[in-house]
Amino acid sequence: MSLLAIRRLLAILRVVIRYRLDDLLFAARLPWWLAVLRFVLPWRLLPRKHYPRGEALKLALQDLGPIFIKFGQMLSTRRDLLAPDIAAELCFLQDKVPPFDPAQAQSMIEAQFGDSVENLFAWFEAAPLASASIAQVHAARLTNGDEVIIKVIRPNLEAVIHADIAWLFALGRFAERLSSEARRLHLVDVVSDYEKIIFDELDLLREAANASQFRRNFANSPKLYVPRVYWPLCRARVLVMERINGIPVTDLAALKAQNTDFRRLAESGVELFFTQLFRDNFFHADMHPGNIFVSRAHPQNPQYIAIDFGIVGSLSTEDKDYLAHNLMAFFNRDYRKVAQLHIDSGWVAAGTRVEDFEAAVRTVCEPIFELPLKDISFGHLLLRLFQIARRFDMEVQPQLVLLQKTLLNIEGLGRQLYPELNLWETAKPFIERWMRERVSPKQIFNHLKSQLEQLPQLVRSTQMAMERLAEPPPAPPNSHLLERGIGVALLVVTALQQTSSIMPDSSSTLLLPALLGAVGLYLILRR
Repeated sequence: MSLLAIRRLLAILRVVIRYRLDDLLFAARLPWWLAVLRFVLPWRLLPRKHYPRGEALKLALQDLGPIFIKFGQMLSTRRDLLAPDIAAELCFLQDKVPPFDPAQAQSMIEAQFGDSVENLFAWFEAAPLASASIAQVHAARLTNGDEVIIKVIRPNLEAVIHADIAWLFALGRFAERLSSEARRLHLVDVVSDYEKIIFDELDLLREAANASQFRRNFANSPKLYVPRVYWPLCRARVLVMERINGIPVTDLAALKAQNTDFRRLAESGVELFFTQLFRDNFFHADMHPGNIFVSRAHPQNPQYIAIDFGIVGSLSTEDKDYLAHNLMAFFNRDYRKVAQLHIDSGWVAAGTRVEDFEAAVRTVCEPIFELPLKDISFGHLLLRLFQIARRFDMEVQPQLVLLQKTLLNIEGLGRQLYPELNLWETAKPFIERWMRERVSPKQIFNHLKSQLEQLPQLVRSTQMAMERLAEPPPAPPNSHLLERGIGVALLVVTALQQTSSIMPDSSSTLLLPALLGAVGLYLILRR
């Protein structure tokens, strides 16, 4: 273990002791052998400065750095799971993290461009406009008069993040050795995914590319506006974007003052999320309220403004299809299909009895339907689903962690904007429409066409593989026809496998023997 990692562990312990975070632990109901620790821990005998528990947690997360700040940001959206005093303090982590020295920010900008800010910009505001866990933002004006923001990465982050990730990996491996529950949760895989995400956030060129993609996806959209990226002024540690003039989504007083339609705003948020997920397969995965604004124009038909595209997510075709079919089964209360889909996808053990899993899912989910969002706690629902997962050995899917985090953020935002929102009624028509489009003749034709375009490469690969495997014995006459026929058959099977993922009913299985029979007839005639 490196010296830096040991120093980082000591720093974490020092912060825990300074803010007495162990008070949060001992306030909970604990086994007697753990509760007695409060009387033997030496630092609990020392005098201390008293902080309210919410402020203590906020200050501790700030001192611990970006990984812990991001954890606090996610928690701040879950007011149904947190005490009000803690939730109110954690909200300050969204965009009110203490800034670093503006002189350092200016030096970093000049180092990235090799020129002074006076030459680069017509005006530059040294005082930061906002400050967050990874970067802080300064206002500026370009020489052509455009108002922009300059995002600058905090200095010396990499070393701290490396040490934190090393400890998270160590804890994950230790837990997986000791606990089957930890192995089921794939803690090491989750940490590995988070490591990639956090280091991707340090590359602002990647964020600029993500923002540009979102801007294209929602060009001329009345529901979402994405600021313009000024590519000539973007570097790995500096990002220049259009400055927006919107109302923070959490400023409910300002939104009310302009007569914003909160119901339409909340419903648009749900639709935008599912559009990103199912239409584009490219979703904003850091949708805490600090990154979302509302346009001042057209308050009766409100438009969101999104910023900070450092974390984005996407799913494989298989995961996206299974997710859509699971959601539709939930919406239709078809719990048997939910159970069967989980077994087919391998998310639960293959030997699981469908009837048992169906009954368990029904018990958890049936009470939540036809209730307004204010009466549903998805956090508590997830806890109950995890209890079922434990019983049926259901494995956590690391590729879905970002999606789960985003869903929690969406729910937290919906609670603040319009507590009466019925998430099911809002989401169901959108998913139904998307699924109908997936199995339309046009989509199936386009999908098969894309597979057929791969025919030459697949045939060449098949021929090369067969030549390597079958060099010693002499090839029979016309073996090249057989090789090509096998290539065609492999392509057809691949295309049908892909088609069955978008058309998982009996019609796709009937197509398989028909098309394979056609390929066989073709080979016989050619022979």
